[in-house]
Amino acid sequence: MKRLLFAALAAVSFVATCAQAQSNAPGSFATPAGTVQFVRDDRDFVAVLGKEIFDRFDAKTLVHFDEVGGDNGTVTRMLVQTAYGHVLYDFRRQPPLVQRANMRMTVKRVFWQPDEVVMQGSEGWFRLKNGTLTKLQSTTTTYRTN
Repeated sequence: MKRLLFAALAAVSFVATCAQAQSNAPGSFATPAGTVQFVRDDRDFVAVLGKEIFDRFDAKTLVHFDEVGGDNGTVTRMLVQTAYGHVLYDFRRQPPLVQRANMRMTVKRVFWQPDEVVMQGSEGWFRLKNGTLTKLQSTTTTYRTN
């Protein structure tokens, strides 16, 4: 009985710590690096910072998870779902850091950590750190939103 209660409490607290929800907003986003927007270019999307294209990716629709930080509410990091996997943009750097996770999956939720992104996908739990996507096994780490 104690195990069942503990599991239920853990699940509720885990769900409550989930970070920003999924979005499909195509508009402009204020970031520490400048204004970012996604523009459709034939079958691709291009990521534009100011007036410069800094990335291009194939996707039928735009789906992303945003980390909003700072007092001014700017988007500091963004995880974008593409046709070939996910792309992490870190706007805390100039130019933005672009990291690709070349594994297709549907992401359900994202936890933003200072030096990594932990995501729950259709195939389980994964960590994207320093451009490397790793499938997580059992962990005792507690992830919380910032």
